[in-house]
Amino acid sequence: MPTWTIEQPEQLTFAPVSQLNVRIVAGRLAVLASDGPPSLEVTDIGTPPLIVTHDEDGRLTVAYKDLTWDGVLGWLRPGSRSTTLTLTVPKDCPVQVGVISASAVVAGFEARTKVKSVSGEIVLDGVSGDVHAETVSGSVESRGLAGDLSFSSVSGDLTVAGGSPHRLRANTVSGRITTDLELSPTGHVTLNSVSGSVVVRLPQTVDSDVSMRSSSGRVESAFPALDHEKHPGMRSLTGRLGGGMAYVSANTVSGDVTLLSRQATGTTSEEWA
Repeated sequence: MPTWTIEQPEQLTFAPVSQLNVRIVAGRLAVLASDGPPSLEVTDIGTPPLIVTHDEDGRLTVAYKDLTWDGVLGWLRPGSRSTTLTLTVPKDCPVQVGVISASAVVAGFEARTKVKSVSGEIVLDGVSGDVHAETVSGSVESRGLAGDLSFSSVSGDLTVAGGSPHRLRANTVSGRITTDLELSPTGHVTLNSVSGSVVVRLPQTVDSDVSMRSSSGRVESAFPALDHEKHPGMRSLTGRLGGGMAYVSANTVSGDVTLLSRQATGTTSEEWA
């Protein structure tokens, strides 16, 4: 199995890659879909060295020797281990990306994508397929999402801009969830937070069933056709927009919930406290 020890800036080109697994601590990482030969470019690296392996089945791994995939979220070792690198692999290649405090961009993939972060910021750009994101306090921003996205965090924020997911599931304790969505007829969105706010923006002509609830937070809507209810310990916003079919749910304990219309000019929001 070919193995490289990267101790200084370097460029490598690989035979076909069937799966990518990359794990770094600090610095900057870009993982890009490309029609060209799979490649790695390291422009900055500290100590210890990165270990690169490419096995006979095409699995490419770029990582520190003592940083496993399962150990990313529990990483407690001192030191920055800063590195800057760019990886290119085919768009149908399954990808796993794990970072501690590094920022990462993952762009253009159509297969299964999994990302983990402790405090680093992750951007998912034009990623489709089955996407899983897990963070402690790191934020995740998705642009042009298609397919499925599952997100979980303690205090990390999730932002979905221009997304058209089939399935979107997000769970956080105190992170903010902000989504701007186009829904397919079978789109299913479930957003849950304990104390973080949830904001959902939908087209004014969307066809979706809606259920939004908060125990003690505010609930606001730019769609006056929805039903509002207020009971001790519960505020809710439910109903059908257009012909229904798609489904959007948002639930918090103490966080605010806001439903916006993309063509909201001239509309009024309704709020009850």
